[in-house]
Amino acid sequence: MSEKPNAKNAKIITVNCPTCKSPVEWVEKNELRPFCSDRCKLIDLGAWASEEYKVPGKPVSEWDLDEVTMGNENPTLQ
Repeated sequence: MSEKPNAKNAKIITVNCPTCKSPVEWVEKNELRPFCSDRCKLIDLGAWASEEYKVPGKPVSEWDLDEVTMGNENPTLQ
């Protein structure tokens, strides 16, 4: 991440696109941030969908799911 001053003396933060590593200005008008393009955004989404990326956590078995409720299940079904 780097910063550079702009005309209003505010610093513009620059980050690297998570997909292609090209520099991206972190400004409000950039609706794709932190990505540089729709293409990079979709590549990242595809990686999550195909489980190339995973959030670490305790493995869950179907037996564990019986103990987990969302709080809105019908009590007669439990």
